[in-house]
Amino acid sequence: MLHIVVCIKQVPDSREIRIDPKNNTLIRQGVPSIVNFYDMHGLEEALRIKDEQGARITVVTMGPPPAEKGLKECISLGADDAVLVTDRGFAGADTLATSYVVARTIRKIAETWGPVDIVFCGKQTLDGDTGQVGPGVACRLDLEQLTYVNKVVSVDEKRRKVRVHRLLEDGIEVVETSMPVLITALKELNKVRRASLPGMIRAARYKPTVWTTADFPDLEKAKIGLKGSPTIVAKTWVPEVKAVKTHMIAFDSPEAAAAQLADQLMTKEMQALLDWSS
Repeated sequence: MLHIVVCIKQVPDSREIRIDPKNNTLIRQGVPSIVNFYDMHGLEEALRIKDEQGARITVVTMGPPPAEKGLKECISLGADDAVLVTDRGFAGADTLATSYVVARTIRKIAETWGPVDIVFCGKQTLDGDTGQVGPGVACRLDLEQLTYVNKVVSVDEKRRKVRVHRLLEDGIEVVETSMPVLITALKELNKVRRASLPGMIRAARYKPTVWTTADFPDLEKAKIGLKGSPTIVAKTWVPEVKAVKTHMIAFDSPEAAAAQLADQLMTKEMQALLDWSS
């Protein structure tokens, strides 16, 4: 049976995000957290594979203890197991340190529950928006990687092959590669299902496996948390809101409105030409 790992992250709900006008930082207090929606599309594809041909799905996240809520949501949808990697030593990690810890976690998952065939990640997260963690994990685990996937065509367990469509700027690329493989999911990949009542009951009773730095005795402390994060944010700012002058056109018919608009645009163009020529 296939073993699929899905990497998720809890992020601030972008619909509720506010900016502190004094220091230009995100105000996280009082802002609800949700599972990054690209990650949810990765989970949905894993669940579809499970429905069609059988699979064991393990969901993993690195974050503070409240991230357990996101793991429970994944369990309610049909994931089999969940792992929360949490420790103060992991705090402040950038994408380099995060990919290191997540990769080590996937190795430990493979040792605990069996070899991993497919890893799903979201294309990017709503808060960091870098798209670096998935490829970083693939490089650390020496996995084939298929990024920007908008369709999984086939997963052949016997041939150990996966075929997908990758969405590029100028079209679609059809790619086939060998497992184990890491796939980063786009929102076009599928439509996320809703949890069933039995699934919600199971999730309410479920306790994720919790791993801390103590569970990784050979973890290099210089590669985690702030120490392992060379990324420096030099400056952040909020774009200035500028007032825009508007002019309302009163009209009796669409034709009359179009005529008035054309007259005003022509007047402005002529004035601009006159100003330029003078």
